Amino acid sequence: MSEENKNLEENTVETETMADFEDAINASFKRLREGDLVTGTVVSVEEEEILIDLRTFSQGVIPAEEYSDDPDFHAMDEIRVGDELEVMVLYEDEQGRTVTSLREARRTSGWEKLRDALEQHRRYTVKVKEAVPSGVVVFAEGLRGFIPASKLAMNYVEEAELGDYVGKTLTVYPITVDEEENKLVLSAKDVLREEAAREHEGKLAALQKGFITEGTVSRIESYGCFVDIGDDLTGLVHISQIANKFLKSPKEVVKLGMRVKVKVLDVEDGKIRLSMKQAEENVEEISVDNKEAESEPELEYHDEEEATTSLGSLLAGFDLPD
Repeated sequence: MSEENKNLEENTVETETMADFEDAINASFKRLREGDLVTGTVVSVEEEEILIDLRTFSQGVIPAEEYSDDPDFHAMDEIRVGDELEVMVLYEDEQGRTVTSLREARRTSGWEKLRDALEQHRRYTVKVKEAVPSGVVVFAEGLRGFIPASKLAMNYVEEAELGDYVGKTLTVYPITVDEEENKLVLSAKDVLREEAAREHEGKLAALQKGFITEGTVSRIESYGCFVDIGDDLTGLVHISQIANKFLKSPKEVVKLGMRVKVKVLDVEDGKIRLSMKQAEENVEEISVDNKEAESEPELEYHDEEEATTSLGSLLAGFDLPD
């Protein structure tokens, strides 16, 4: 490198260094106003206060009451020296320090994140802090939220049972995010419904056409009967599939609570079509085949596809979606 280029490079570095120093000096004299959102570096952490470098002439401080709305927040567990924190400027105290609020800054960004979560249908994992009339209190993004008793579980939770939820961790969706009214409502029920629907779809996908099992008649209509085959799955046996004879009413053959054998005919659009008469026909065929096999011991016959088994045994061989 020539002497001229070397001198030029040194002068450029010196100029940049002086410019950075000048920017730092100017920033240090910048006056912060109430309501400003600024970012600083944590200098020390105590339970009573956090000292923060705001890169200004004034030392920044976050008093304990401005940490969080969450009563379980512990600064020494969650904040470390060197962390970058966004805070809101409150006022200047008698010592000339800039008093700031981590809580208010997080409230501002928290509402924005929650509105986005509402639009994007994004879940939160929250811990129940306390039971209150008609529901429970949780915190999401540092903001106090409410889960109504009607949104805690698939079934309604009685007032006397709300205390059982304190300390539990729940997965929820925001359903009302209103910053002006300071109103945050969440639902665990919506998540549970979504997961139950996904599990149900997996069970339907695992059902094989031709599968034979037993079930319980759960409902009778003029056009047929519904049979509960377990694992929250219910299918329709059309009146023409109940017996090998003409029926004016399903009640000629079936009654509520009756255990019956059924064969899966089809699964389409979430609906299961079943047949009682084909299930019996298949069982009779297997019985005849088994008798013929007994008369010819040298031959073995197995019809695993049509053999009667439990739905639990069938689903055990399939990985249902999480």
